[in-house]
Amino acid sequence: FYRLKVQTPSNAGKVLFPGTLEVDRFVADGLTAGRPIVYSESGKTYQVKEFHYHFWTQPPTVMLRDELVSYLRARKVSDVVVTPEMRANPDYILTGKILRLEKIVGTTPKAVLEVELGLRKPGGGKILFLNTYRKETVSGGTGVDAAVKSLNTSLTDIYKKFVDDLSKR
Repeated sequence: FYRLKVQTPSNAGKVLFPGTLEVDRFVADGLTAGRPIVYSESGKTYQVKEFHYHFWTQPPTVMLRDELVSYLRARKVSDVVVTPEMRANPDYILTGKILRLEKIVGTTPKAVLEVELGLRKPGGGKILFLNTYRKETVSGGTGVDAAVKSLNTSLTDIYKKFVDDLSKR
């Protein structure tokens, strides 16, 4: 079993969104949303497979959401960062979609992570920010462990870039 873990940021920023920011559970296609780790072969990105003996500790849709909540709290992006389970009345809603989260098997083993992140106001649904982030990294080995380490680094980099982009808007 494997987990994704974002590196805690060393510095808290300024509050970008006063009030309550709610982070929804991410969405993903059927294979990516499941607990088995997904992979594809280099040159055959149209074909996706899943391991039968390597699993995430939680569905990626929950794991990536929870890691984003932790990251946003540490960066102090909003006064309060919650999940929908809190049943708060949020001032902002952040949604995420996992487009790719997979190990790439080939001569040069890689891992690819691609997510779409959007921020909107509740009610009218006015979109304040929307962007897609993709990071493909060479893994330090051929095993799943190396791919997961690469994905952890990618996830940290993507969340950092996302918050940096939010601060520039």
